[in-house]
Amino acid sequence: MQNEGREAERKGADIEERLLEFAVRVGKAVDALPNTRLGRHIAGQLVRSGTSPAPNYAEGCAAESKKDFIHKLAIVLKELRESSVWIRLIVKSELITEQRLELLRDECDQLCKIIAKSLVTAKSNQSKRETS
Repeated sequence: MQNEGREAERKGADIEERLLEFAVRVGKAVDALPNTRLGRHIAGQLVRSGTSPAPNYAEGCAAESKKDFIHKLAIVLKELRESSVWIRLIVKSELITEQRLELLRDECDQLCKIIAKSLVTAKSNQSKRETS
């Protein structure tokens, strides 16, 4: 049982590290945007949504309750989904080539899937505890 806790803790640290790396990569993409009205607007939006998942995830890991954990994880997912839309808009607007953003977009999609699955699991575990 104690090993399960350590395993979950390690996976949580891995996800946090991926979210931090995602934030760094978002920052680099934002810095590559042109200094146009659209470029500046997207830069401001993406830098906010793309850098907030990591600290929100860290807050979730230190949550005071399961409900608080679920709430923080939901915020992480919301911000990742928003980042995905901004990345897609950058490509559609031809501000940065799709090829340059392909890995960032893929990582965003993977993180969305991981966090969404974690949310489903956390909600399921909460429901089981409430019915017990």
